[in-house]
Amino acid sequence: MQLQGIRRRIVYVTIYEIIAIAVSSWGLAMISGRAMSQALVAAVAASAIAVTWNYIFNTYFERWEAKQTVKGRSLKRRIAHALGFEGGLIVFLVPLFAWQLQVSLWDAFVMDFGLMVFFLIYTFVFTWCFDRIFGLPISNTPTAANTDLQKEAAARA
Repeated sequence: MQLQGIRRRIVYVTIYEIIAIAVSSWGLAMISGRAMSQALVAAVAASAIAVTWNYIFNTYFERWEAKQTVKGRSLKRRIAHALGFEGGLIVFLVPLFAWQLQVSLWDAFVMDFGLMVFFLIYTFVFTWCFDRIFGLPISNTPTAANTDLQKEAAARA
């Protein structure tokens, strides 16, 4: 099944975040010692932030990717994707966790770091599985590269 464009992003984010909320709620409750209800609120808020960041990050990542001469998602590119996505979340989530779970910024950072280690692996594995099931974005297939080269050649002629 080949998913493209906004439909691809919506399916990706929905599946990813459902799993993320379940895991994050449990993890935050365990790490912070707070009630599951407090952790769930933090996880849902983190999910809303992550959904927005995910959409923005993946939109720009795929635009950047489309301009690359080498098509496909190598291990190096997948690692860069996971690091970029998770690194951006730190900026948003540490203050959220500190406030919602009533912990210091340092404790929130440590919590976020623990979750980040999990989510780095999760993001890498999830994206790889998602691409295997739904295919790569059309902008990142060898056919798209050939079409772009053909369009450039036609424009120059």
